[in-house]
Amino acid sequence: MPVIHHLIADEYGLHIGKYSERLRVTRIKTGEKLGDYPLLHLEAVLVMSNGVSLSSDAVRACAERGIPIYFLSGSGRAYAMLYSAQLTGTVATRRAQLAAYESPLGLHLARTFALGKVQNQINLLRYFAKNYREREPDRFAQVHERVRAIQDVQAELDHLPTDGMDLEEARGILLGLEGRAAHHYWAGVGLLLRQELDWPGRMTRGATDPFNQALNYAYGILYGWVERALLLAGLDPYGGFLHADRPGKPSLVLDLIEEFRQQVVDRVLIALVNRGTALTQEGPRLDRETRRRIADRVLERLRTNVPYEGKRVQLQSALQSQARHLATFLRGERDEYVPFVGPW
Repeated sequence: MPVIHHLIADEYGLHIGKYSERLRVTRIKTGEKLGDYPLLHLEAVLVMSNGVSLSSDAVRACAERGIPIYFLSGSGRAYAMLYSAQLTGTVATRRAQLAAYESPLGLHLARTFALGKVQNQINLLRYFAKNYREREPDRFAQVHERVRAIQDVQAELDHLPTDGMDLEEARGILLGLEGRAAHHYWAGVGLLLRQELDWPGRMTRGATDPFNQALNYAYGILYGWVERALLLAGLDPYGGFLHADRPGKPSLVLDLIEEFRQQVVDRVLIALVNRGTALTQEGPRLDRETRRRIADRVLERLRTNVPYEGKRVQLQSALQSQARHLATFLRGERDEYVPFVGPW
């Protein structure tokens, strides 16, 4: 039998309980057993539907083994996560993190997060554009026009004069440049997608087309992995640098996720639809089968090996290492923070 690393509960009326050294999923109404999941192999539990219950024994078993339990809405919004209380028991790293906001370290990180995102956007467009070089040279040329436009933004970020500038002042400039890059990036993505998809362009909240809904849903899954990586590194997910602080806004999650959106989510979904896989809807949102397919592909991608610091490691390991590098940089144990950049 295949080893299952992720338990996905995406059906109304399920119960997750602990039996021996396994988590068991049953239908509450009928008592039917749907599956046993050995705790030894589990990396995460994802609750992706209303009406799912968990026993206290199951929650404790996961907490003791460091297995997070993520809760996502039907649109992919990560609204809760359960994890061991000991994960937040660090002090030194958080003190350094909060102090960095008022120092040059904070500004360095804000610009570095933006640069990492922009470079990953360039690499992703190049990765898919290769398929059109010979068979559709006009489309290839149009995509590379967008790449060059993003490279212009990258050059501005690289040479942005920050002497005497504080983070509050710089943030508006950085987000403005990031927004320009995003405009060209999503235009490039539109050129890469199957034309019959008739994609209207990037929309976040309130998206009604299936591709934007798929992006939002997959980002919600990735969000949970980023938050856990930050917690394991001793960082506060709510104390960011590029993204502004607001009540209930996990700004450091939003900072770090920028390095991984393209490699973990965009690459998966562009390939999925271009191979002819339908993203089907039921009412105003993606249907259960489509949501399950997206979750499976994103989780599979997180376990894919990529080049990282002279080795090949799983993407989820690179994510965790980036969070740890961020923590050591903030504590003064690392000279610089270098963003993760995926291959193309």
